[in-house]
Amino acid sequence: MRRSAEAITDGGVDAFASESLGSARARRLEALADDGTVPPFFGRTDRSDTGETFHIGRRHVRDERGDPLVIDWRAPMSTPFYRATTAEPMGVRLRRRFGFAGVRLTSYEDELLLEVGGLPGESRILLEEIERPRVGPMRDIVATIQPDQDEIVRAPIDVSVCVQGAPGTGKTAVGLHRAAYLLYTYPDRLRQAGVLVVGPNRAFLGYVAAVLPALGEGGVAQLGIAELTSSVPVRAEDRPEVATLKGDARMAAVLRNAVYGGIRRPTDSVAVALAGRRYRVSEQSLRRSVDDLRRSDVRYSAGRERLALAIAENARRQKEAGGGSPTDADMRRAARSAEVTALVEAVWPAVGADALVASLLSTPSVLARAARGILTDDELRLLAWLRPPRSVKSARWSAADTVLVDEVAGLLERTPSYGHIVLDEAQDLSPMQYRAIARRSSTGSITVLGDVAQGTSPWASKDWRTSLEHLDKPAAVVQSLTRGYRVPGEVLAFANRLLPFLGVSVEAVTSVRHGDHALGVHGVASVDDAVVEEAKRLLDFEGSLGVICADVAVGGLTETLSAAGLDPEVLTDEAAGPRLSVVPATLAKGLEFDSVLVVEPADIVAAEPRGLNRLYVVLTRAVSRLVVIHAQRLPEELA
Repeated sequence: MRRSAEAITDGGVDAFASESLGSARARRLEALADDGTVPPFFGRTDRSDTGETFHIGRRHVRDERGDPLVIDWRAPMSTPFYRATTAEPMGVRLRRRFGFAGVRLTSYEDELLLEVGGLPGESRILLEEIERPRVGPMRDIVATIQPDQDEIVRAPIDVSVCVQGAPGTGKTAVGLHRAAYLLYTYPDRLRQAGVLVVGPNRAFLGYVAAVLPALGEGGVAQLGIAELTSSVPVRAEDRPEVATLKGDARMAAVLRNAVYGGIRRPTDSVAVALAGRRYRVSEQSLRRSVDDLRRSDVRYSAGRERLALAIAENARRQKEAGGGSPTDADMRRAARSAEVTALVEAVWPAVGADALVASLLSTPSVLARAARGILTDDELRLLAWLRPPRSVKSARWSAADTVLVDEVAGLLERTPSYGHIVLDEAQDLSPMQYRAIARRSSTGSITVLGDVAQGTSPWASKDWRTSLEHLDKPAAVVQSLTRGYRVPGEVLAFANRLLPFLGVSVEAVTSVRHGDHALGVHGVASVDDAVVEEAKRLLDFEGSLGVICADVAVGGLTETLSAAGLDPEVLTDEAAGPRLSVVPATLAKGLEFDSVLVVEPADIVAAEPRGLNRLYVVLTRAVSRLVVIHAQRLPEELA
């Protein structure tokens, strides 16, 4: 296939076509490049109905005649590899899984789907692939996708899906693989409209960034939720109660009132110059045009343009009644004339999103007028800036303020929409953040990924249906993943002790994996000494180690580990960490490590109002083994 692409020539076409052909050839060769780290196939199906044999891999491979050697895992012909069972063989006689060390074939395993007792209880190769240690970014799971996961991955593009996935169930991987599947299945539609992946922070996105390129899908936009609405610089932090109020869905109504409340009723007629004459548009006609536009629910900026055109149109009708015939150019000049521009500015004034929000939060009377009947007096006092800025540029915006500015921007202009959005860790978004996502998926579908038990924000979701209403996807299908593949059963059983105290109703997850030494809980006299000792022991195992602690303890633990010569790096919200990472508890969500060392669970719980939920997140980051070190008493709910 590479030789065929290299052999493509311009065939004497013109320079422009030759350049385009060269670019297409370069892209084709790049897509066919072999990085030498992944095998060309991982599975095989032998059909009972046709006698054909198909190898399954990460991409399609054909021979010189054009016959397929490997079928792309996303193709419909690959579906039976993931879903066939002895009860429903889907025309498959034999399924073979291949085991690899790098790109070297080391083993294979057959399942005879048409024979009694032909299907083993658990696939050894499957478990070995799931348990393979990891350092660095997340890998794809094309070789290990399970039937319940595959059903979500292959959902049609017009169906929005919400995945309630407990820790270790692979919900993030499922969401990313669904994006790859949709890009393969609906290329024309999504190449134009685009796909967006939204995560909680840059550390998480750095961790998952390699998955889609490994599946041959580059060019997918990936943004942290804060980046999505970052039209103004964040220089301040709100108190929790203020941030919670700014994230409340009622703020949408307040902002809409503030935007459209500035529209005034015309109080006089206007003379419009059109094709050499002036025509007077009456006050009554102007009021009718303004009222019609307000009732049409038009975007604010578009309303200004339409009002100017409506005034010019009124003048045109008057001219035509007198026998005239103005041109389109005449109409455009009339709509842009000084008289019409001044009238529009007086009646439907121009608005800037940041300026309006700054005015709203700086001026109690403006805020009270926009929030009348929506917010209480106490809530108005919470919202008001104590020190109004001298100008919009000097305003000390908070993260919650950026979402308000984005809401106003969506009222002023239509926000561009993506063809599909993958929204991960969605349980922690505020209603106003959901609305920001909804504006960007107004013409497309969405895959929502999350776990309400892991909600740690003040507005964390407890009911996905309410969240889907905010996302304007009330018809989305809610599916649960309750079988864990990454976290050992012993670790999950320990973390599941917290579930009755998290304020949500979710099914406790079970795991396909177990280990005799997967969990250790140690009360110690000296935390520092114990952390160094356990870190050294855990680093003897292959794979990554995350030392997770309360945020305030990060600096001290890093110094302790550095003094012991262990060379740790602090994980930040900018990038994923190296083999040994000291991880603030607030950044652990969505990440996983082969070994996890949790330090002082009581401090993690005490650090924030939803500390038990945060601890549940922290305890479920381990892929192979979890060690808990504590000098204080364990939280009662855990003990």
